Amino acid sequence: MPKQRGIIKLDGTIGDITFYRTKDGYMAREKGGISAQRMQTDPAFERTRENMAEFGRAGQAGKYLRNSVKQLIKGASDSRMQNRMTREMMKVIHLDSVNPRGQRNVIDGEAELLQGFEFNAGSPLETSFTAPLTITLDRATGDANISITPFVPQVEVTAQPGTTHFKLVSGAADINFETGDTVAATSESTMLPFTAVPTTAIELENALPAASVNPLFLFFGISFFQEVNGFYYPLKNGAFNALRIVRVSGTP
Repeated sequence: MPKQRGIIKLDGTIGDITFYRTKDGYMAREKGGISAQRMQTDPAFERTRENMAEFGRAGQAGKYLRNSVKQLIKGASDSRMQNRMTREMMKVIHLDSVNPRGQRNVIDGEAELLQGFEFNAGSPLETSFTAPLTITLDRATGDANISITPFVPQVEVTAQPGTTHFKLVSGAADINFETGDTVAATSESTMLPFTAVPTTAIELENALPAASVNPLFLFFGISFFQEVNGFYYPLKNGAFNALRIVRVSGTP
């Protein structure tokens, strides 16, 4: 194995030579790899093929979920949200006790594991909103609602400096992870002033198909704004907004 010498230490690939660091120093080796044909047919890589199939299925399932309420997620997610969701989807797939390895899926797994997922890891919901929620996710009727009794914003909301207003948002999704067919709905409160004056009761209602056999998801979050001359601007481009999956109902 050739070893790099000199004051310039490289990492990465140049041409057919790959440079990398080990506990023995910086090394170099000729770029190589396993052919796609061998990866697809060699029995020695059967476990690898199974893992790749399930990883791809997890990534696709995460995409279906993200796209279902993409407008909510757009303003309340961190840069690594997609990777974190794929990792959680893999956990769901691994709990599929019906199908053989390599063919396990979200529908036969435990979708409830996704309950509590934070789309913005840097701003979890409980750090910004603490008022109690009454959550309804009724498979029989399709009702996917969040009720909030009157609360004092400056007591129950932790806002960053510069906040003048905030908005509570909700969404619900009915997802067939095999076909990608999705039915979703969203709702939001009016723009609420960040003051010591109590709000009125707030109802965020989302209608899904009744008697669905697909996994159901209910989302809730908060977005912060600064009002200037009658216009509302997202505070810090949404860096402090929160969005969480607050309830999941897996397949019946």
